[in-house]
Amino acid sequence: MTRALSCWMCVVLVALTVAGPTALAADDAAVAKRGQQTINKAVAFLRKTQAADGSWSAQSGPAITALVLTGLLDQPNIDANDPTARKAIEYLLRKQRNDGGIHDGILGNYNTSISISALSRIVPDPHKPPSDPTALQKRVAAAMLKAERYVRKLQYQSGVDEQGRPITENHPHFGGVGYGKHGRPDGSNTQMFVQALIDMNIDCKDPAVLRAVGFMNQLQGSSTNKRFGKQIQPDGGAIYAPSINKDHIGIPQSQASQDMIDEGKAGRPVSNLRTYGSMTYAMFKTYIHAQLEPGDKRVTDAVKWLQRNYTVSHNPGMPEERKMQGHYYYLVTMARALDAWHSLRDRHLTDAAGKRIRWDHDMVNLFAKMQRADGSFINEADRWLEGDPNLVTGYAVIAMTQAMRQLQ
Repeated sequence: MTRALSCWMCVVLVALTVAGPTALAADDAAVAKRGQQTINKAVAFLRKTQAADGSWSAQSGPAITALVLTGLLDQPNIDANDPTARKAIEYLLRKQRNDGGIHDGILGNYNTSISISALSRIVPDPHKPPSDPTALQKRVAAAMLKAERYVRKLQYQSGVDEQGRPITENHPHFGGVGYGKHGRPDGSNTQMFVQALIDMNIDCKDPAVLRAVGFMNQLQGSSTNKRFGKQIQPDGGAIYAPSINKDHIGIPQSQASQDMIDEGKAGRPVSNLRTYGSMTYAMFKTYIHAQLEPGDKRVTDAVKWLQRNYTVSHNPGMPEERKMQGHYYYLVTMARALDAWHSLRDRHLTDAAGKRIRWDHDMVNLFAKMQRADGSFINEADRWLEGDPNLVTGYAVIAMTQAMRQLQ
């Protein structure tokens, strides 16, 4: 059981099957071998592209370095003493500011939350550090605690919004976290915030986590969504944000329905917003981390969406001309969510016939096919920085590592 699921004791979800103590499938070994070879080539590429200061793609902030470091430290043969990993650790520690944030002056939550997740591979619980910590562990634990205080302050829970309206439980931004520059929270930043807290072993019933669950539900196309449920396609999936920006608070936005943004800005009705894969998995993963009650309709609605829209080939729900945008982000979010889900009690996503979906095989085989000769990955549909081989190779290593856990 992973750290992220240490507090989840018993969850019964629809559309699950419980696998008995059977032998590995005949082709599991072959898939595992292919996956390890692909990871090894990707790691070799990343070792070559690390900058002298320990970073990767520093122009985009420390988050990419943190993502790559997470993938490296998730490998059984790489730890904090590895020269490549150690240089990256020191880089992240140097980036921490007096207020605890780990960033370059922008995108505070995005950079800091991802950095916390990376550093948690060195100190899993900074609130209860090792009995005989090394000097590095002491520094990392202290940095994580400062970073935790910083990101907690970024969650919308009090004060006023950009239009001067009080933020209470009835405000659409309550419980969410955002980039900062748009003046509104979103599902992506919020799931990274929750991931960071869970990675550092925060209780799954922590008020910050529960606030995030309520925020995520506002993005779901479900009858449980009392605020925007009638404006979102009622299929159980999720959209991106409850507001377009600070000037259009309460007008929800989906990256899969960009044609509706101008409608919303013009004051015309925004309805039937399309849900899509990466945000649905981000929402689902947040529900998992928060230990929702068995049979919770928010969860069962999400599971039905995942069943109907399962694929690794593209970001489902996005329009045809944009379905490859955010593909690697989708894959890593999907892998983290389904690995967390399976880690509960050996439960699996099934198809309409009740057959287990082998997303682990599909994902490993896809990455093996997409890998370039030098070991890197890149998304030709370059959006959200996925034209950067350091970022998407880091995504690939994390996603493949999650998938490989299903083969053990």
